[in-house]
Amino acid sequence: MEISDLKAIAKELRVDIIRMLVEAGSGHPGGSLSCIDMLVTLFFHKMRHRPHEPTWPDRDRFVLSKGHCVPALYAVLAKAGYFAREELATLRKLNSRLQGHPDRHRLPCLETSTGSLGQGLSLALGMALAGKTAQKDYRVYCVISDGECQAGQVWEASMAAPKFRLDNLCALLDYNKIQLSGAVKNIMDLEPLLDKWRAFNWHTLEIDGHDFAAIIRALDEAEKTKGRPTLILCQTIKGKGVSFMEGKWEWHGKAPNREEGERAIQEILAQS
Repeated sequence: MEISDLKAIAKELRVDIIRMLVEAGSGHPGGSLSCIDMLVTLFFHKMRHRPHEPTWPDRDRFVLSKGHCVPALYAVLAKAGYFAREELATLRKLNSRLQGHPDRHRLPCLETSTGSLGQGLSLALGMALAGKTAQKDYRVYCVISDGECQAGQVWEASMAAPKFRLDNLCALLDYNKIQLSGAVKNIMDLEPLLDKWRAFNWHTLEIDGHDFAAIIRALDEAEKTKGRPTLILCQTIKGKGVSFMEGKWEWHGKAPNREEGERAIQEILAQS
């Protein structure tokens, strides 16, 4: 797709995210809005996948390690045709397939269930290693959050991936700098973050995570990199697209009410 098409889809899906959260009355707007541009680029430009055949053996795999931001993933999957868009209104409802964190038992088109922060990269690593072992050419993409990089398991996985030369693994780090109760730097500072990934022998890139051209270039470079995995540090804004949510930790896990939701939607629609 052209970049203009990707921008239009991301705008549309930001509205879907807000509508889902308003209807549910709970959920995580901040991180869903900060990562949606990455997910749109992956699913509508980069990844090989078949909505009509979700278990196609040669598909690229996607793991949302920051599982609390699954409204972004649900919006993308519905837009891509994995399920009807009307189902988005059932987010977090009793017996819904669209749980507050990804649940593969309820929604089999998901690669895995996530939500316990720090585990997703290990799952993605296993998928990438399985692909290498089976001599498959699929790629594995994993979106992780900055806050979860405070978990030790992330760094265990980051040691293992270069050891096994998993150049079919690409991690995108949503660096919006805000977590549940405040700024990441005040809770457990991660800096110098990119230097740490380099020290673990990852190929590293740093980009604007809302710039579609930059995301595409980084994904292309990751695919061309041989012998080691790639970490793309995406500089993003928590709550991107909604002025009263941007950069505010209070909107990490609080759904907007109907009045706030309408205000947010109008802001998103007014943007070029």
